[in-house]
Amino acid sequence: MKIIATIEARMSSTRLPGKVLLPIEVFDSRQGQAKARASLDLMCERVARSHYVQEIIVATTTKPADDAICELCERIGVSFFRGSEENVLERVVGAATFVNADLVCKLTGDCPLIDPLVMDRTIVSHLAGDYDYTSTCLWQRTFPVGIEVEVLWRKTLEKTAALTDDPIDQVHVTYFIYKNPHLFKLNSVNALVPEFAPDLRITMDTSEDYEVIKAVYERLYAVKPAFTTKDIISFLREDVSIAMLNRNIRQKHASEG
Repeated sequence: MKIIATIEARMSSTRLPGKVLLPIEVFDSRQGQAKARASLDLMCERVARSHYVQEIIVATTTKPADDAICELCERIGVSFFRGSEENVLERVVGAATFVNADLVCKLTGDCPLIDPLVMDRTIVSHLAGDYDYTSTCLWQRTFPVGIEVEVLWRKTLEKTAALTDDPIDQVHVTYFIYKNPHLFKLNSVNALVPEFAPDLRITMDTSEDYEVIKAVYERLYAVKPAFTTKDIISFLREDVSIAMLNRNIRQKHASEG
């Protein structure tokens, strides 16, 4: 069985254009100094710490603006696949097929603080039952916004693509799956007690989110590069001023694109 992680990434984000390549300063212990690295680069570093993911592939688009994403992938040694900007479902299926994946851990590029421990727990939970789809945010949110992991079989993605051509399903890859529980066997993974913080926002969709992400990396990376969701929550509970920076940002509904 081949388990991969796909990361959906493009430059043309509506609320924060180019967010996946925005610089985040972290302390490089090898060079003994701070260094600016792209958000997507740091996310790939975190994803690579998974014990089960065998390959990371960035699913980007054929738009010229996304050449920069492909250049970053080549520089850091991460696979990439280029497909439709509008039909993200088709793009993710294409990426999974390109690397001959069996199981897909589906991530989005606006989650640069994704936790490999949560990824691994979600993968294990998925494999423990005869599930089609497992998610950390299926029926209720227990993790902070930005710790979102979806695990599903490539054949489940292919089945989805064959069953729907609705634009909302094409943009939101798994929307059709969790809206049709009679067609798919669904599974939910909830946060452990130290990870429970549905009120916190650590995704990157706005400039305010970007400030929070930068602050988390600045504070935690130098001490512990493999910092966890628990570490992030502890920091934001201690420094409420950081958590308040994006407290009023509204998460977009799937119907808003």
